[in-house]
Amino acid sequence: MTARLGVGMVGHAFMGLAHSHAWQTAPRFFDLPLHPDLAVVAGRDAQRTAAAAQRLGWRSSTTDWRELLGRDDVDLVDICTPGDTHAEIAIAALEAGKHVLCEKPLANSVAEAEAMVAAAQAHPELVAMVGYSYRRVPAIALARRLVAEGRIGTVRHARGLYLQDWLSDPATPLSWRLDKQKAGSGSLGDIGAHVIDLVQFITGETLTGVSAQLATFVAERPVAAEFGGLSGVGDAGGATGPVTVDDAAVFTSRLSGGGLALFEATRFALGRRNAIRVEINGTDGSIAFDFEDMNVLHVYDAHDPAGLQGFRRVYVTEPEHPYTGSWWPTGHGLGYEHAFTHQVVDLVEAVAAGTPPTPTFADGLQVQRVLDAVERSAADDARWTPVEG
Repeated sequence: MTARLGVGMVGHAFMGLAHSHAWQTAPRFFDLPLHPDLAVVAGRDAQRTAAAAQRLGWRSSTTDWRELLGRDDVDLVDICTPGDTHAEIAIAALEAGKHVLCEKPLANSVAEAEAMVAAAQAHPELVAMVGYSYRRVPAIALARRLVAEGRIGTVRHARGLYLQDWLSDPATPLSWRLDKQKAGSGSLGDIGAHVIDLVQFITGETLTGVSAQLATFVAERPVAAEFGGLSGVGDAGGATGPVTVDDAAVFTSRLSGGGLALFEATRFALGRRNAIRVEINGTDGSIAFDFEDMNVLHVYDAHDPAGLQGFRRVYVTEPEHPYTGSWWPTGHGLGYEHAFTHQVVDLVEAVAAGTPPTPTFADGLQVQRVLDAVERSAADDARWTPVEG
């Protein structure tokens, strides 16, 4: 029988749901070297956590995440909580001898992220991965492969946009995502971090400096009846509270290879529910991706003969493409949830092999340093600000 990998998860809301689905699905479609065992889920409310455990397939539940650290049936701690808790839980888990998967962004500050990296480096026998799941969309993984193979030549331009609209209504109530103490930042860290990571992942380069602007369009919002419980729903009798994070972020940057990069992240782009757009232009071609058509990668080859040049629409569902050979027949597309399943596959294989996963905590720290540089630049009238480290 395949050896088990005991998993304890902290948090059972949106990301907890996605991760639970992935832990259950991965061994059904992929031949994993270890079988995930959903041992325990932790949450703040006993009744809701117990209900989540039953609904999502966990064997037990607890209201104290520290309980996971002492359990012999937990080998890996999966952190799906707001950013202000990431460092404490991850460091404690590593010190307790547990592998760690931590949702993005890695932390709420560079200092916290550095402490997490130090803890991971102090325990090289353990796997510590940050959950930038969009890397595992097959079309994105194919884009990375094409760039690494030199198909588009030297990178000259990169564009990363993440556009949502769920906060465009001023009546939308406060939630933890609008509280800087809990979330670290707004659209910048919540969704901008994803496109920062994607551009760095696809190009194989890092951002070296930024010039940025941040904006908060709605400064006060209704206080939800259970805002203290972070439910984000309800009515507190007309009371309002301050929004302490950014609603939108835009910045220019430079890649380590000399190319230029442009980024935009907003939760106020009406009509854009979850639009992630990445385009990379090189000396020999270009690639373009839009998550609203997530099974497609557009590829331009500058060496095509005259009269036949143009973007080629590649439907990324062939067995030769990353991850897709374990799923459906050619032409049957994948969805949002599959990236989390692929994340589990790569994580379990890394644990079994004793090899570093990607992205590592160090990769998460690099993104955190970019986020920090963006905030510092925006506070200094968009002054060009180097990415430290």
